[in-house]
Amino acid sequence: MATQQTKSQDELATKDLVSKQPDNIKEEDETEEDIDEAAVVVPPDSGWAWVVMVASFLCCTVIDGIVFCSPLIQQQLMDEFKVGKARVAFVSSLLSGCYLMAGPFVSAMANRFGFRPVTIVGAIFAAACFGLSYFATSVEYLFVIYGILGGIGFCMVYIPAVVIIGFYFEKWRALATGVAMCGSGVGTFVFAPLTEILLKSGWRHTLAVQGLIVLSCALFGLAFRPIQPITLSVTNEEGDEQEKSKLNGHGNTVAPTPQLHQAAFTKPLPEGRFAYSMPNSAHNTYMGASQRHHYPTAQEIFKGMNLERRPSGTAGQGSKGTELKQLRKSQPTTPNGDPQQLTFNLHKELTTVGENEEEAENDNLLETEAKPVTIQARRHTVSGRRPQDIGKRSAAAAHEAHHGQAHSSSRPMYRDDIFFTGSLTRIPQYQSQTSLAYHMSVTRLPTKQDMLEDRQKGCRICPEAVRRTLATMLDTSLLKSPAFMCLAFSGFLTMMGFFVPFAFLVDRAKDAGMDERAALGVLSGIGIVNTFARIVCGSISSFPAIKPLWLNNFALTAGAIATIFSGEVITVGTQWTFALFFGICIACFSALRSLIAVELIGLEKLTNAYGFLMLFQGIAATIGTPIAGVLYQMTESFNMAFYFAGGLILLSAFLCYPLTCVSRWEERRNAKLTPLPAA
Repeated sequence: MATQQTKSQDELATKDLVSKQPDNIKEEDETEEDIDEAAVVVPPDSGWAWVVMVASFLCCTVIDGIVFCSPLIQQQLMDEFKVGKARVAFVSSLLSGCYLMAGPFVSAMANRFGFRPVTIVGAIFAAACFGLSYFATSVEYLFVIYGILGGIGFCMVYIPAVVIIGFYFEKWRALATGVAMCGSGVGTFVFAPLTEILLKSGWRHTLAVQGLIVLSCALFGLAFRPIQPITLSVTNEEGDEQEKSKLNGHGNTVAPTPQLHQAAFTKPLPEGRFAYSMPNSAHNTYMGASQRHHYPTAQEIFKGMNLERRPSGTAGQGSKGTELKQLRKSQPTTPNGDPQQLTFNLHKELTTVGENEEEAENDNLLETEAKPVTIQARRHTVSGRRPQDIGKRSAAAAHEAHHGQAHSSSRPMYRDDIFFTGSLTRIPQYQSQTSLAYHMSVTRLPTKQDMLEDRQKGCRICPEAVRRTLATMLDTSLLKSPAFMCLAFSGFLTMMGFFVPFAFLVDRAKDAGMDERAALGVLSGIGIVNTFARIVCGSISSFPAIKPLWLNNFALTAGAIATIFSGEVITVGTQWTFALFFGICIACFSALRSLIAVELIGLEKLTNAYGFLMLFQGIAATIGTPIAGVLYQMTESFNMAFYFAGGLILLSAFLCYPLTCVSRWEERRNAKLTPLPAA
């Protein structure tokens, strides 16, 4: 009796929940084919991937080149608007700061709309801001248009250009990232003399020409096309005759429920956010208070199931299909030796005999929308329809449904390793399993709301793909980690001194009697050293014996000492020596940040860590150069600005030295606080 009451309550709750769904969703689903799929993006590592690498390199060349050389216009701004060094420094510091601070928000946009649209819109927007800066009447105007808005536009180009490398490369990720990031050094080398030449016609003309150059990033962004996911089947299709035998009088499937290893798709959670829910044991593990924003991976959902790759027509991914054989355990075959397909329904309870067709149709709508993975295993029967009715569906509607699911399941920010710039061989998950199994383990699944929004037409102010990315990148629970806070504060201090030499190096050299062309040559030299150092640093860090944290500490220490003593004797030789050490310093700092974060807090928290690192470093970049300008105005000595920058970088290095010990202590503390599982 109690079981019947519970069942009735569940049916009423389901019916009530379905009644709240918009009518347009129901109508749209009635024309779509019911598909059970799981899509995993496997980087092609060849073909168009190299075109993407070149496009990323060109975007970084333009963006970083302009950012690093933007302080060169400050002297003309001071002369025209009659302002001091500290105030005018905000023009360039806001540009460099906002293109870092906007990182989490631009990442969320790229997750929802894709790399290509965000890059193109960002390039056009930034070019428009530079064009509007031509009409500036005050530095405050430049603060907003050139600094803040221009910085946001730059971020919309920079983030997709950096992140897409990890989406396209697996085996060659470290090399491709190093080459793409070399654009930063090449940009400094090219734009330092170019900006000086343009400044002969005035700073307004300079900004207008730079705006046209930024517009070229829209063309480069056209190369950032999305990747077709690999579709994996989890089916055992034994023919239409067996399938028809599983139908009840209403055309509903009465197949047995599969045994999922850790999770099963069910009706929505009470919050209505997930398209899947965890069993009690897994729910306690994954949805605890310490991991409020956990989303299961494809591996967690499908672990223990037989997988079969179905033809997807994706170029450059044929070699990955053979790895599925290593994932299968006992795949049954047909008399011809071909793998069978196991038709399954991921609902914890399939539609039962006795439900009317309308109720079954609504319940099926929930289940169809709730499956966030793409596995090309079509069910031949759909709740509320007889098998022969399925053939009447529109092929275009079915294709649109499949396209929407594939797009949702391949969102870049749903990958744990999307911000990892080093060699994947440094990641334990990659070393311990096959390539495809690894990608399943780092690909997290879309939610029900995400799938619904993909199928619906129209514009949303803050869709689920954006909210989820922001919730992941800005999850404040990470701020409770002492190891991460040491790393974040170290990065904050480094970025406060990072842009100071670019703002004061040329002026100090000229003030000391160096030729202006020679001084610009030193600035370009930092770019040259940065270019080669990134490649060398990426190559060295690929060796397991090399500790990224040690390499980072050495580079920061050497760069800081060189910065502090760079003004003792100002000659061409001493300034080039400074350029050598400082170029290596900034190259190692930029290249090793993600590797260090993974070693300290794990790959699953890398996206979260990167969100806060970009915020902290953006704030530091915004205030660092103006503070150095205040010190210069107070002392009328350029060396004071370099003492300030070098001291901050040296302090950041000292904070990194005990990071390994802090991380181990934190692991022991967390182990003691973690309750033991019940016997």
